[in-house]
Amino acid sequence: MAAAVYSFRVYIAGRTPRSLTALANLRLLCETYLPDRHEIDLVDVSDRPELAERDGVLATPMAVRIMPLPEVRVIGDLADHRKAAGFLGLVEAGRSSPEERRR
Repeated sequence: MAAAVYSFRVYIAGRTPRSLTALANLRLLCETYLPDRHEIDLVDVSDRPELAERDGVLATPMAVRIMPLPEVRVIGDLADHRKAAGFLGLVEAGRSSPEERRR
């Protein structure tokens, strides 16, 4: 049985350091837990405010796990990798984190 592909959308407001950090952290988490099993869509709400309104985005940066359901939203730069992975359901989906492998 093939492993599920995870789909994420990251909402940012411009290319701010916090927004770019959130995107980089999500990419790192996906490469760690879901290598070759993820896709990330980037939405800059400054350029696409209609998407932010449609999707109910109230704060940025925000990472949304779209698939698999249920949808999960995490606001912030995802700097606490352990918590972010847990909130996004990545721990159950893939291998252990780099911190756990060092133990």
